[in-house]
Formats: sequence, C-alpha cells, structure tokens
Amino acid sequence: MNEQKDEKLWRIAKQRANFQDSLVGFVVITVICWAIWYLTAYRNGINLGTPWPLWVMLGLGIGLVTQFIRAYKTDNDTLAEREYEKLKRQQEQR
Repeated sequence: MNEQKDEKLWRIAKQRANFQDSLVGFVVITVICWAIWYLTAYRNGINLGTPWPLWVMLGLGIGLVTQFIRAYKTDNDTLAEREYEKLKRQQEQR
C-alpha cells in the first residue's frame, strides 16, 4: 500500500512539474508574441483591431488552465476511492 501511495505522489509531482514548465513556456511565448506585435504593428501605427497576440494567449491559456486543474484541483484516485467505498458499503448492506 505504501508503494501505491508513493507512486500516486510521484504522479502528482510529475503533473505539477509539467504544469510549471508549461507556465514558463506560456510566459516566454506570450512575451515574444507581444514583442513581435509591438515592433511590427503598434510601433508603426498600424491598427488592425484586436491585437493578434490575444488569440495566442487565449489558445495557450485554455490548455494551461486545464493542465492546472488536473495538477492541483482534481484527484481522480481519491474520487474513485470514495465511489468504491460507497459501492462497497451498499453491497454489504444487501
């Protein structure tokens, strides 16, 4: 049982490390996109409506939010364990 818990903790640690790597990548890509936009369009006075880096941020941000939720907010194993215990109790009552 101890090995299972260690394996579970290792999986959670890997998910959180992956999220942190993705967060750094998000920041770097966002800064690069905004710098390109600033140097090409904004500085030259070209106004094309919504700045295109917002779309990049939106797309990357959706993935980042889902990765955050998986890494920090949900624990499917705990939910599965609770459901298993609930079903086990129901079966014992019959």
